[in-house]
Amino acid sequence: MHSELVDAQKKILFVSPEVFPFAKTGGLADVAGSLPKALKALGCDIRLVMPFYRSVREGGFPVREILPRLPVALGGRVIEVRVQEGELDGRIPVYFLEREECYDRSHLYGGSQGDYFDNDLRFSLLARGALETARALAFTPDVIHGHDWQTGLIPACLHFERGGDPFFRRTAVLFTIHNLAYQGLFPRSILDLVGLPPESFTPDGLEFWGQVNLLKAGIVYSQIVNTVSRKYAEEIQTPEFGYGLEGVLRQRREDLFGILNGVDYALWNPATDPYLAAPYGPDDLTGKQVCKQDLLERLDLPLERMAFPLLGMISRLADQKGFDLLAAVADRLLAHDLTLIVLGTGEEKYHRLLSEWAEAYPEKLRARLTFDDALAHRIEAGCDLFLMPSRYEPCGLNQIYSLKYGTIPVVRATGGLDDTVIPYDPETGEGTGFKFGPYEPEAFLRAVEEALKVFRRPERWRRLMRQAMAMDFSWEASARQYLALYRLAEKRLTGA
Repeated sequence: MHSELVDAQKKILFVSPEVFPFAKTGGLADVAGSLPKALKALGCDIRLVMPFYRSVREGGFPVREILPRLPVALGGRVIEVRVQEGELDGRIPVYFLEREECYDRSHLYGGSQGDYFDNDLRFSLLARGALETARALAFTPDVIHGHDWQTGLIPACLHFERGGDPFFRRTAVLFTIHNLAYQGLFPRSILDLVGLPPESFTPDGLEFWGQVNLLKAGIVYSQIVNTVSRKYAEEIQTPEFGYGLEGVLRQRREDLFGILNGVDYALWNPATDPYLAAPYGPDDLTGKQVCKQDLLERLDLPLERMAFPLLGMISRLADQKGFDLLAAVADRLLAHDLTLIVLGTGEEKYHRLLSEWAEAYPEKLRARLTFDDALAHRIEAGCDLFLMPSRYEPCGLNQIYSLKYGTIPVVRATGGLDDTVIPYDPETGEGTGFKFGPYEPEAFLRAVEEALKVFRRPERWRRLMRQAMAMDFSWEASARQYLALYRLAEKRLTGA
């Protein structure tokens, strides 16, 4: 009971470069917008820090200024930041760091020309600004929970300064890797900018092939490291998935854990989803057909397509997400009696390809090259199948949404996709989706064709849908595992 009481007062500073609903480019924002709610429900005193992006200002979120001029020392000068306070879920404080020339931009990390040239300054400011905000508000966290390379400087700063800084002396760090491919590589000059000593620039420290690697900083200097599925935690220790950091991760394997992302079923539930034309659930699937018809109508597809399977993809258009596999089999896939809907933005070559396919198959393909949250919900509800042929997928959320919506996922057996989807067994009828192993076009196409075969057997398909919808990936179980890692991080810091 004592540990529960200790946890009840556990103070967590949760630092993320993006948080839904304030700013989002991917799944990290969903996690950062949902996990704190579950931790709050378990009794944590949790507070968030993120940049005050243009999307926050334009989103009309209510904020109030709490620190008009917070001085942050960077590169031998002092930058003044305004701290605005908002709320997540009406209960959790969110501290927005406002500095117009750093964060008032149309994108979060970069535009069509690539990453912003001053991301070193922007995310050094996030790291130092988060620490100074906590200090100014006299909020001494037990644990700082940082996310991805944009927060990797926080554990590095604490590592080198904790001894001389009584405020953070007992503050441990948990660092979560959402995608190892994005590492935050910068010239050595970033060390002067953020105020780290020259001895941090070693192969055992921040140095990575002559540059500073901020993701590596998070891995090396945090007390505990985790990623967002058990399978991905294993995969990133191998050359195929390690992106050059597999050796560092293997060295830290005793401190490396995998916790599956949960899903916020308050937002993703076909029985209550406000975006849907009709609600439905496992006991009454009639609403799903209404949603399918609504989706076809919204996308100007002929209603005759109701008779055929509707396949959905919601994704960044990139090789990582398996679009090279889709490109290799597109003509053979679209030769089947089916309709494919793709929602997302990404690499220009896939924008072009999808536009070409949409012209070639006007009744079989719709591509919406944008981000549209309402349409994402309608695709999850209206489709019969959902495709995620990812080369790698740290966790993936859409396959979990798809399960809840009875939209059967076809996935590659990697990362979180492997952890969350149970392959269909035609002998027993058990399972929740379809999987393929080798990252090859033929294997992907075979898995889709296997799914189409079962779709043509309505009784089997309905059973499969109900099995999928019965899966539960709510945040509470994951939040309890994070709480255990917070405790472990504190133990590692004190040597207990």
